[in-house]
Amino acid sequence: MGARPPAAAVFKAACPDCRGRFELAAGALRLAIGASDRTTFYSFTCPDCGSAVRKPAGERIVELLTGGGVRTLRLHITA
Repeated sequence: MGARPPAAAVFKAACPDCRGRFELAAGALRLAIGASDRTTFYSFTCPDCGSAVRKPAGERIVELLTGGGVRTLRLHITA
């Protein structure tokens, strides 16, 4: 028998503007990894009110999101 494909990752999120709580598929999130904690964040558009939401992402969040298939952008600093 073949291996079963992994279940699609779903992440719980909340909007600070409308206070909505919902689940988002990996494709609805974006992760940006920068050189510091200030420049490492994830973002999404609130499905309830349409606000663009940006939240900081620590090591554990980065690990969960990348493991769940969230599209990742690595930010580089130019000197």
